[in-house]
Amino acid sequence: MASKGRPFRTVSFEGFEILVGKGDAQNDRLTFEVAEPEDFWLHVVNFPGSHVVVRNPDRLAALPPAVLMRAARLAAWHSKARGSRGKVEVHLCRAADVSQPPDFPPGKVLLRRWQSLKVYTL
Repeated sequence: MASKGRPFRTVSFEGFEILVGKGDAQNDRLTFEVAEPEDFWLHVVNFPGSHVVVRNPDRLAALPPAVLMRAARLAAWHSKARGSRGKVEVHLCRAADVSQPPDFPPGKVLLRRWQSLKVYTL
């Protein structure tokens, strides 16, 4: 996961590039400057944590299940939900469906539409 000086960590999994934000301001850069509209975006529900982006250069309608689970587990692991007992809820949407009103603090966003899934942290 070499990513020194970048606002995110990079994980390669089954041919997909998964980007994991490093903090609030870095999450904003990842989500709004690095991510493309068709990329997949994930975040743990009700806990502070990293924004996770899965690159989607082929504009797939959905991620392969193993890639989706890996990205969701990374979102859970890089959040305050790490160590929670049981499963953690993660929201999934397109990067184009993520917005940040001007009065929101860094790292806080609104989702226009999303799906939810539950995973165990890594």
